[in-house]
Amino acid sequence: MRPPRFASVLALVSVSLLAQPWALVGRTRAQESPTAARPGPSETAIKKPAPKADLIEALLAQMTLEEKAGQLTQWGAQQTATGAKVKAGSDDDVKRGRVGSFLGAYGVATTRHLQRLAVEESRLKIPLLFSFDVIHGFRTIFPVPLAEASAFDPALAERTARAAAVEATAHGVSWTYAPMVDIARDPRWGRVVEGAGEDPFLGAALAVARVRGFRGSEADALRATSLLATAKHFVAYGAAEAGRDYNTVDVSERTLHEVYLPPFRAAVEADVDAIMPAFNEIAGTPMHAHRALLRDLLRGQWGFKGLAVSDYTGISELTVHGIAASPQVATTRAIEATVDVDMIADFYLEQLPSLVRTGKVPQKLLDDAVRRVLVAKQRLGLFADPYRHMHEAREREGGINAASRALAREAARASIVLLKNERSLLPLKKNLKKLAVIGALAEELWSTLGAWPAAGLPKDTVTVLDGIRRAVSADTQVTYAQGASPDSDDTSGLDDAERTAKAADAVVLVIGESEGMSGEAHSRTGLGLPGAQDVLFDRVHKLGKPLVVLLMNGRPLAIPEVAERAPAIVEAWYLGHEMGNAVADVLFGDVNPSGKLPMTFPRTVGQVPIYYNHKSTGRPPRAEQRYTSKYLDVHWTPLYPFGHGLSYTTFSYQKPKLSADKLGSSDQLTVEVTVKNTGTRGGDEVVQLYLRDDAATITRPVRALRGFQKVALAKGASSTVTFKLDQDDFALLDDKLKRVVEAGTFTVFVGGSSTTDNQARFEVTATTHLPGLGTATPRALR
Repeated sequence: MRPPRFASVLALVSVSLLAQPWALVGRTRAQESPTAARPGPSETAIKKPAPKADLIEALLAQMTLEEKAGQLTQWGAQQTATGAKVKAGSDDDVKRGRVGSFLGAYGVATTRHLQRLAVEESRLKIPLLFSFDVIHGFRTIFPVPLAEASAFDPALAERTARAAAVEATAHGVSWTYAPMVDIARDPRWGRVVEGAGEDPFLGAALAVARVRGFRGSEADALRATSLLATAKHFVAYGAAEAGRDYNTVDVSERTLHEVYLPPFRAAVEADVDAIMPAFNEIAGTPMHAHRALLRDLLRGQWGFKGLAVSDYTGISELTVHGIAASPQVATTRAIEATVDVDMIADFYLEQLPSLVRTGKVPQKLLDDAVRRVLVAKQRLGLFADPYRHMHEAREREGGINAASRALAREAARASIVLLKNERSLLPLKKNLKKLAVIGALAEELWSTLGAWPAAGLPKDTVTVLDGIRRAVSADTQVTYAQGASPDSDDTSGLDDAERTAKAADAVVLVIGESEGMSGEAHSRTGLGLPGAQDVLFDRVHKLGKPLVVLLMNGRPLAIPEVAERAPAIVEAWYLGHEMGNAVADVLFGDVNPSGKLPMTFPRTVGQVPIYYNHKSTGRPPRAEQRYTSKYLDVHWTPLYPFGHGLSYTTFSYQKPKLSADKLGSSDQLTVEVTVKNTGTRGGDEVVQLYLRDDAATITRPVRALRGFQKVALAKGASSTVTFKLDQDDFALLDDKLKRVVEAGTFTVFVGGSSTTDNQARFEVTATTHLPGLGTATPRALR
């Protein structure tokens, strides 16, 4: 979706998962034979809907074709300084049953008004849904999802999603378009900021956590704090060519099933309410018309019963893709693919009734879609209490409070990644005589919040500069100079920045991207520091002062010069309302950083795509051999690998202990590793387990994440961490894309990043073909 900013509010809009081995189904399912549509009943023939289980069928029996199309129609609203502004004529169309949901409308006054029209003045009294992009918080803004993925903590992600749901429902919102579970291997794509990074295992774990958080428990549903969750964007949107948003995707079936589908499968297993098709095409078919993936795989093989909601004007864009010569054809192809809700385009509203009457669209397709919309409304309890999300007292209490700020600060702390710390420069002392903070981003409010800040307000934000000033001693003088902005090549502030840094005892240089450089429609060709920030870094670095580089960004950056020369580098991302306090907690040592990178950082954009779980090739890179897979001008390794993250203490790992060195294909393997804090202070460590199939009938990744656990260790303390692996972890897709565990050896790697060489080996003694639909149940759901 494409959200403009209106006034001061942004508007409108331990886990294990095998690469899912289901085969892409072609169009083998026979299309239903067209049948003549029955005219809808007259308004005088209304029957009182039956209760409970019969309610939906009773409503369907009474609805006209126009009312059915209305249930599948979503209109937009814009938040302005004076409240929500909806489409002209909306009140009348709600009364006429021509709209089933709204995007971007929130606030009790607005939503209650529209809901009253629907349930008190429309013919069938069907309540509305109110959707909003609650991506990383609603009023309280938490770290952007890519940052939160750095915590490697699904329980934390579930808690922040739950807090966001409580706030959003207090303002009348009933449906969020999150979580985004796209796997992204190209950091040029701006929407990497919305997801969990490059790994399908981590992505699946966080997908499950966030779905659970938004939905909540049965008790949360009764308390009206349950939010319909939407996994998006189905599928492979993160593989857009050259990282250009909305672009074509061309992936093999194997890559689709091994990399891009697993997080969606995990979300479906977690009972996600809705799926949003992506803007891209796959193999010549745009996703909004992709019957093979949406109808046959998602609904047929996986058994997904929920809603499929189009992305913003996604159905009308089928004509621009060139696969529909008219709105009628676009509508037909979308409804045949079982896309239920038409966001903004109005194609369903205008075209479906006549298409059904003429037999070009079977009425069963329309009824099935309407039924799914009604079931979603019933699931939220809206037929029993259509105003359950709309009470002024809850709205007043649904803002930022002490508990939400505490959670935001906790999440922000856990999301910070220490990339480099030479000579233990960090943590800084709070009683420095003079500390310089330099860089426009240090006080930039919107960039502190990051992309998609929902209803979050800049006035509630603690910037990096604010947080540092609050944290230092009363005797410390904090000076500030803007220096250079990522949004401009203006160098006029460099002299002032140099003077400020020269007079200080230490410097915190805040550089990176502004909020407007990441997110939807914000792809970049380069991954370096924008504007004159590279010149700013050079001038400050040459002063020889103790220098901490603090990065604010929504994607991995290629900053080899900074990585080589800066003594300390902290990846802070966009951390939300409590960013400044959390950054200060880490810089001054009140909190020991524990974050790990969820995406690989390249040395240069020319290495992209670069990701840890690549294949070996027949000629893997070797420095001493010319004819191997590498570059002439840059080392083939990344700047910082997936899973990398330092601490103010150090950890040692003993060799992994395996419960067996030989096992059958259905046996479970227990892996134990003892981790010791060998440093001078307590800290948390994310222990990561990777698995490699050493030799198979199909090429396998050099290693793949199969487990992670965060452990807290006091100085000198040790802990034994246990992982359990089974056939879902050992299995691969054979040449027919069927799941099989093949006999042979496997290598387990356990350590603090994807580059660990701490390993052990075991052997599976027999080959076994696995039954079922070719799916593995995520360990978090067992």
